[in-house]
Amino acid sequence: MNIIHDIPEHIFESVGIVAGLSACLVIAIQVIKEFRYKHPSSLSNGFIFGWVFIYLFWCFYGLRFNALALWLTNAIAVLLQSILCFIVIRKRKRYPSNTQ
Repeated sequence: MNIIHDIPEHIFESVGIVAGLSACLVIAIQVIKEFRYKHPSSLSNGFIFGWVFIYLFWCFYGLRFNALALWLTNAIAVLLQSILCFIVIRKRKRYPSNTQ
């Protein structure tokens, strides 16, 4: 498919930034939901911390290969996901589980 190679690099970069920021919006929505919901979180540690490492990897990958769309949007995602981790952990301390 030569059509992909015919698209200028700056177009891919711009679309990549928009797509990455859209993903950040989804994380931000989850952060707001967790912050407003006054009960224990149902998100698992593997989920919340796993995504931090995934976003961090892609951020470093973008830095390594000088791909603005990757490093910028994933740096924002790391920040948002870290905030989500903080909220979930804080809620677990505030609302300890009754199960053993």
